[in-house]
Amino acid sequence: MSSTPAFPHISGHRSPAEPENHGINTGSGASCHAHSYSAADENGKAVSRDESLTNILISKSVKDSRLIGAIVALGEATAHIAVLLQNYVEHTYAGSQNSSGDEQLHLDIDCDNAVFDAIRESGVFATAASEETPQETNVMPARVDKDDEDGPWYSLGFDPLDGSSIIDANFSVGSIFGIWPGAKLLGRKGREQVASAVSLYGPRTTFLIALPSESREEGEPDITFEVTLVKDRSHWEMSRDCVNLKPEKKVFAPGNLRATNDNAKYDALVKHWISERYTLRYSGGMVPDVYHMFAKSGGVFSNVSSEKAQAKLRLLYEVAAMGLLVECAGGSTTHEFEDKSVLDLEIDDLDKRLGVCFGSKGEVEKYKQFMFSSQ
Repeated sequence: MSSTPAFPHISGHRSPAEPENHGINTGSGASCHAHSYSAADENGKAVSRDESLTNILISKSVKDSRLIGAIVALGEATAHIAVLLQNYVEHTYAGSQNSSGDEQLHLDIDCDNAVFDAIRESGVFATAASEETPQETNVMPARVDKDDEDGPWYSLGFDPLDGSSIIDANFSVGSIFGIWPGAKLLGRKGREQVASAVSLYGPRTTFLIALPSESREEGEPDITFEVTLVKDRSHWEMSRDCVNLKPEKKVFAPGNLRATNDNAKYDALVKHWISERYTLRYSGGMVPDVYHMFAKSGGVFSNVSSEKAQAKLRLLYEVAAMGLLVECAGGSTTHEFEDKSVLDLEIDDLDKRLGVCFGSKGEVEKYKQFMFSSQ
């Protein structure tokens, strides 16, 4: 197809042959194109929100029906949180602090409760812990059918509302979820996760899911993909069938920049990114900043600590889940000071904190060259 427009604009003037209203909206309010939501309907018959996500997960060859139920429950929690955020008006504090020492908003607690309600209702989770409820909490059903006694059961580590400190500016915020097999979280590693997901609440509500090959039918590879909540929050529709991070991309999101004041290596790295004319994409929220890499197929996110600017990211509630999403998309992760994937770090404390680097493999290698050098 020719790239030359049928009625080219030259020097701001219309072609004599161009219709009078060409390129001008009519103001009728009519849709510019019809959207059938075909992926959310089966044979023309509308399906429910949980059914639409179930069908997508089946199409992605998830081999265990109870894992499908676990992920669908997180999709339901995401939809409920989207409603809470849409109706959020007052920035009111609950008078308590989370494990990071941050003052808890009533909204933080409401979002936390939305997740706990959804996972309890699913009947497939045994244990959960969150940034707002930082202890292993029993979420098994009061009564378990005999057929379900052997499970499999799952445990969840999650951050129900990542970015609450920037929400008053109406920035995008998110939720982070990591799913482990069994009934405990302490002593686990991120690589043991059977799935992870992150929800992004912005102009759209999206749900990014990572599935390692072990959670899919035999022969299926690791995958990260995205679904979007559509049609008045009644359906999930596939929006990115497979997310891949390119080896290199000059986009950076440098977290905890205060650490550059007394961390010379981090200071040199940030200056390198600037001198090499990397594009800055940073909002102060981990979810939107890392999510940007998935949307643009690459980049690098860092959050490095120093003696005067300590690490705040939690391995259980944020880092492990996000790390699985990155590595299943073909990217790389590392501990801030140790050449080791974040998925190989043990959760020996539910509040374990660390600095990290996530992103395209080539970009993470550049991080290591600066941060792990002996100079």
